[in-house]
Amino acid sequence: MSERFDVLVVGGGHGGAAAAMALRIAKFDGSLALVGDEQELPYERPALSKEYLAGDKAFEKLYLRPASWWAERNVTLRLGHRVTAVDAAAHTVTLDDGSTLAYGTLVWSTGGSPRRLACSGHDLAGVHTVRNRADVDLLKGELDATTTAAVIGGGYIGLEAAAVLRKLGKKVVLFEAMDRVLARVAGEPLSRWFEEEHRRQGVEIRLDAKVACIEEKDGRAVGVRLEDGEVIPAEMVIVGIGIVPAVEPLLAAGASGDAGGVKVDLHGKTSLPDVYALGDCAAHENVHARGATIRLESVQNANDQAQAVALAILGRPETYAAVPWFWSNQYDLRLQTVGLSAGHDDTIVRGSPENRSFSVVYLREGKVIALDCVNLTKDYVQGKALIVSGKIVPREQLGDPSVLLKTLA
Repeated sequence: MSERFDVLVVGGGHGGAAAAMALRIAKFDGSLALVGDEQELPYERPALSKEYLAGDKAFEKLYLRPASWWAERNVTLRLGHRVTAVDAAAHTVTLDDGSTLAYGTLVWSTGGSPRRLACSGHDLAGVHTVRNRADVDLLKGELDATTTAAVIGGGYIGLEAAAVLRKLGKKVVLFEAMDRVLARVAGEPLSRWFEEEHRRQGVEIRLDAKVACIEEKDGRAVGVRLEDGEVIPAEMVIVGIGIVPAVEPLLAAGASGDAGGVKVDLHGKTSLPDVYALGDCAAHENVHARGATIRLESVQNANDQAQAVALAILGRPETYAAVPWFWSNQYDLRLQTVGLSAGHDDTIVRGSPENRSFSVVYLREGKVIALDCVNLTKDYVQGKALIVSGKIVPREQLGDPSVLLKTLA
């Protein structure tokens, strides 16, 4: 007979750990287990491409809770296992070792796997992604033999990796297929500013760069070939082009959704009975995206959705409506984002880009919907209330850095 748990959490990242922690903190006294595909205790993921890659923080400092916390609260950890199938009718899951676990309620928080290049050479030695500890340990082990690193993808992961590699003294060439970095998440003023900052730090940035293949010698990557035939030599290639949500078992079990994510309501509930999903793999109607169905890949979203799911399980449902936020550390820059800038029709720059302290304010129909704040935490903290207020504020006031945003809300 399968071992049974009142709540079974699948996924040992931020979201899964946060759901399990929230249940126990709220005095849920039923049986509770967490299945994770790594052998590690749940740990912080953002630091992987920042402090951990740079060698500034030991891995043990990344644990969300020590082993004793989980044991003292009777959370059964099944680490090093992956769920391969879900039987929604029987309320069971099958693990990769063939064993099964039964559940009363299932919480799915599996995140996703790094999207791979589609070209030849994508699986060569020396081609890396940054998603878990094993990825970064492998990458770090090859740094001594690396003079030049190629970074494919100009999103946050790519830019953070480029910054760390420059700090470590490596030559870095960054390839972005679009016409600017951060094109999917930020406006052009911020993109262009970060491009120039990285160039000042010595990163060679190639925009509109279409990769044809990874060049090989003796089974290892030795360079990147572009579609125009140019080859840029490199001993290491880091690929940061997004993730593929890990939802196949849920979709196979009949859950609504597709390869872009499993659909959930504003309490995290899927279309399957007694099954919730949250975090990077969950597609939800977001009130800050005008009700559009989106996935948010952030620690904030994982944590806040986990709280909503825990409350729903406890019979105290609250609608998930948290204002999204995100951060990125590059060199001595701290970028803090609040809100969602997609669909903006106007931008205002506050502060001093030349002094490396400014904000880009995004508006839609005169209302502030998001801010990107570089080394300007005051705007980040105060901007949230302005987004929530939905007020129309004169542009001249928003653009005046002497005017505190909190006075406009």
